[in-house]
Amino acid sequence: MSSPSRKSSQMKACEVERLLKLAQSHLLPHISSADDILISDYLPPRKLKEELGLELPTQGRGERGLEEILKKVLKYSVNTWSPGFMDKLYASTDAVGVVSEVLLAVLNTNVFSPSSSFPQISHYGFRVTPWGKSGGYNAYDTEINQKNKKQNTVSPALTIIEKETASSIARLFGFTSGHAGGLTLPGGSASNSTSMIIAKNTLFPETKVSGNAGYKFVVFTSEHGHYSVEKAAILLGFGSAAVRSVPVDEEGRMVVPELESAVQKSKQEGYTPFYVNAGAGTTVMGSYDPLNAIADVCQRHNLWMHVDGSWGGSVVFSDKHRYKLEGVHKADSVTINPHKMLGVPMTCSFLVTGDTRRFSKATSLKAGYLFHGDGDEEEVFDMAQMTMGCGRRADSLKMALGWIYYGKEGYEERINHAFETASYFATKLSQNPNFHLLSSNPPPCLQVNTTTTRAIAAKLIAKGFMIDYSPHPIHGEFFRAVMNASTSKNTVDRLVSAIEEHIVLEN
Repeated sequence: MSSPSRKSSQMKACEVERLLKLAQSHLLPHISSADDILISDYLPPRKLKEELGLELPTQGRGERGLEEILKKVLKYSVNTWSPGFMDKLYASTDAVGVVSEVLLAVLNTNVFSPSSSFPQISHYGFRVTPWGKSGGYNAYDTEINQKNKKQNTVSPALTIIEKETASSIARLFGFTSGHAGGLTLPGGSASNSTSMIIAKNTLFPETKVSGNAGYKFVVFTSEHGHYSVEKAAILLGFGSAAVRSVPVDEEGRMVVPELESAVQKSKQEGYTPFYVNAGAGTTVMGSYDPLNAIADVCQRHNLWMHVDGSWGGSVVFSDKHRYKLEGVHKADSVTINPHKMLGVPMTCSFLVTGDTRRFSKATSLKAGYLFHGDGDEEEVFDMAQMTMGCGRRADSLKMALGWIYYGKEGYEERINHAFETASYFATKLSQNPNFHLLSSNPPPCLQVNTTTTRAIAAKLIAKGFMIDYSPHPIHGEFFRAVMNASTSKNTVDRLVSAIEEHIVLEN
């Protein structure tokens, strides 16, 4: 086989065409079979390892080897296009999502900056590398690069797409400033963690340089808050013990008076509270915390208010259900994951705010070898300056293409349909003596919780259903079935019948 670098562009295009046709011959049947097949064959990890036989070769096996592993991956993977896939807070993508992933693979560029990572100065004959003898970046090189930066762009269109898409999402949340916007990060956990870093560095700017010395920082989240809040506290060096858990009510919403008391108590004990995580569609019960009341507490104590809308934030696209987010415009930052409720391909998570300048100021560094902006503090184009990373995939393109194709109205229809199905499911369960409904009716978000056992959940796979289960302090384990835009009432009816069948068998 010839080296990829030695192939002409025409040859590369022909090879891509050939391999796309090969992949298509297997991918399309996989999607078409989703109504009948959830997973072709489930094997435990050790057995699956043997079956895959993934011995990475010294000499390439070409198309034959590629096709062999492609067929095995499809055979032993869960088909998320199946209507019975109701396990996690996401499902399959859609046709536009597949196209967007192909486009991103073809472009294969990095959205850290509109400009490239190395100044194009070597052809001027000044020096071999862009660094001076001391290892620092030379100011004269910067000047040379400024004159030639138009030659260096690596992600011009994708940068603008990310900025415009994030700004549009921010406006939906009620952020009306001309600086409203945000950026994408690899998942909701990364967005939540980044928000905490930005919060600390904004409220206590000296810590960006000197660290946390002198402060005993604490943060607050509800009992049902996502574990990424604790992960973020560990990442920042506070430790998980710095996370104060606030009680929730019967519907899983944060009890705000308890938050107020916890903040005051932490101050009295010599701690420095600075961050509150409010949930918009919690993982446990799909609950929405009372954002207006939480905002009042944050304003009173000068705390950063973050809304984790990874799961439920997408209701912002629905005029009918947007009321669940009342008060979200008072937040300092919001996480939303379109790869969950909206069907955008994994992963696609936005962190948005009313003023992106605060994001940039809190995380940016001087790195002339990478960022060659004009120092315009009014508008941020070097998107990676707002993150703690560098390499960035253009996940915003997937959201932008879906939005262009379906429109806000198309996404609104999806969300409304899913909520109607969830309400139908909850009603059906509440009328059945075999079930104890833990969710309210209608449910606050797209998951419906009811008691069952993990044994029944495991047996449902053979019936074409995959649902999750979680512990409950009173009712023991309960199952959580997640609705999505393609879930039909017929699917719900079949699921209930399958569960009832196993309940009878167990009794």
